[in-house]
Amino acid sequence: MSMDLDPDEVFRDDEDDPENEFFKERDATKELLVYLVDASPKMFSTTCPTDDEKTATHFQVAINSIAQSLRTQIINRSYDEVSICFFNTREKKNLQDLGGVYVFNVPEREDLDRPTARLIKEFDRIEERFEKEIGSKYGIVPGSRENSLYNALWVAQALLRKGSAKTADKRILLLTNEDDPFGNLKGVIKVDMMRTTMQRAKDAQDLGITIELLPLCRPDDEFNVSLFYADLLGLEGDDLAQFKALIGERFEDLNDQLRKRMFKKRRVRRLRFAIFNGLSIELNTYALIRPTNPGTITWLDSMTNLPLKTERSFICADTAAIIQEPPKRFQSYKNENVIFSVDELSEVKRVSTGHLRLLGFKPLSCLKDYHNLKPATFVFPSDEEVVGSTCLFVALHRSMLRLKRFAVAFYGNSSHPQLVALVAQDEIMTPSGQVEPPGMHLIYLPYSDDIRHVEELHTDPNSVPHATDDQIKKASALVRRIDLKDFSVCQFANPALQRHYAVLQALALDEDEMPEIKDETLPDEEGMARPGIVKALEEFKLSVYGENYEEEDSNIEGKAEPTRKRKANAIKEYGNYDWADLADNGKLKDLTVVELKYYLGAHNLPVTGKKEALISRILTHMGK
Repeated sequence: MSMDLDPDEVFRDDEDDPENEFFKERDATKELLVYLVDASPKMFSTTCPTDDEKTATHFQVAINSIAQSLRTQIINRSYDEVSICFFNTREKKNLQDLGGVYVFNVPEREDLDRPTARLIKEFDRIEERFEKEIGSKYGIVPGSRENSLYNALWVAQALLRKGSAKTADKRILLLTNEDDPFGNLKGVIKVDMMRTTMQRAKDAQDLGITIELLPLCRPDDEFNVSLFYADLLGLEGDDLAQFKALIGERFEDLNDQLRKRMFKKRRVRRLRFAIFNGLSIELNTYALIRPTNPGTITWLDSMTNLPLKTERSFICADTAAIIQEPPKRFQSYKNENVIFSVDELSEVKRVSTGHLRLLGFKPLSCLKDYHNLKPATFVFPSDEEVVGSTCLFVALHRSMLRLKRFAVAFYGNSSHPQLVALVAQDEIMTPSGQVEPPGMHLIYLPYSDDIRHVEELHTDPNSVPHATDDQIKKASALVRRIDLKDFSVCQFANPALQRHYAVLQALALDEDEMPEIKDETLPDEEGMARPGIVKALEEFKLSVYGENYEEEDSNIEGKAEPTRKRKANAIKEYGNYDWADLADNGKLKDLTVVELKYYLGAHNLPVTGKKEALISRILTHMGK
């Protein structure tokens, strides 16, 4: 008996399988994006102030923002594909040979493809080469039947024919400062050209292509979206009012607006949630805020700088010849070889028949904060493939909220099984005024051999030390002192990651200098040295460690002497006390340890020890 088995299929991990649903879901969240940039003379003649207090044209602002988004995308969403297309141009370059449209690209890359280092390098120099190689002109003028906006939408639609709308998000991002592209035309010609352009946009939208507008405001005139683009985009009612309200914001921080569109809420993957007896519903998962980690390592050839591909060959041990057919898969059992088929091996590796399987329910009181091993995932129902998923999800969601229960489920694949908790969340209003829809949070739990142990995962309360009322009071006072108003973790960039990607960028683009990285996580030393914060901190340490908390370190070099900043603060506070009077009248004992250290720190005396030791040290120094 012989069986031909592919060892790659037998031994491959599920995550390495291109046919695995995990990989299919990654393709399903891939985005295909076409930047449509207006290159009319008005984009070059209109200027606006920038962050460095210089003026820049709207064309420069658009180009710089796209270049920055490409750098971000090549790191964070490397499998997304982009194309850059200019319209209202003198030269034309597109597969349809349409006038006024120029598709910018570099050799060895398709017009719609993943961004590359060479694309970014060439695009950074587009301003100095634009007039010579591409040129600018008004595309829609009286006496001309050429409609460059229509042509641009046609070219963008043709570029986005790649892939299916079910497996990728397709978008056109239009950047222009012209709110009425047909303003110079009149009569029937204007009506006809507007009608055909809107029909072209509708045809693209019917194919699953989303068209978005990033209007660039003119200093002396507001971008009036109602003249033309409201009809093109299908904006009306509240959507139109909201779009108008955000026009100024869209232009003031174009980089952020592009970043928001790059990292818009998109489905991470699709799950089949098995309930019982073959009944299942379809869920979409969405990632919440989580830390950013460096990307995976890709080994490159030192000569060509292309990714290396691993290939496996089987060599005969007797003849050293390459074996064309892969070896059979045997397993030794009682000195006999047992042959497994591919289906049998797959069944052995299978832990569950689905991605998510319900195991039972537990009271919410059994779920502790420290059970959450990593950032949670938000799940929401979808009727795209399993009709009725939303109805069943809503019934389950309402029951879990009413009974105050969470669902325990199995999640993952054969190589990475995981216990998870599904916690129902009602609709909530965020501090920023945004409404979060009802749904469930998928929380990753510690692994347990028996699901009954989930209820016993909490720690014995008697073994946990508890803070005293005085310690809580002192801690609350300290927190109030150092509290940051309107704090958000999104305000600070990870300096290690920033430096890591700055080095990668410098190497990939052959840059001579590496961008300067500002570490925003360093503490505000000047602010932390304020007397109120120092006093609150010392009182908190005293309440936790006691009066002699520094005695153990008193013999260590550098610990007994006050620090430079502490000494500066002590000298400042020292003058607020009549030390001679306090010593003569025996009132030093009425001072706190923090106040006694003002005297010691101002005279370069050790500040460690109990309160009695500090008083004795002061009296000795004063000769009392």
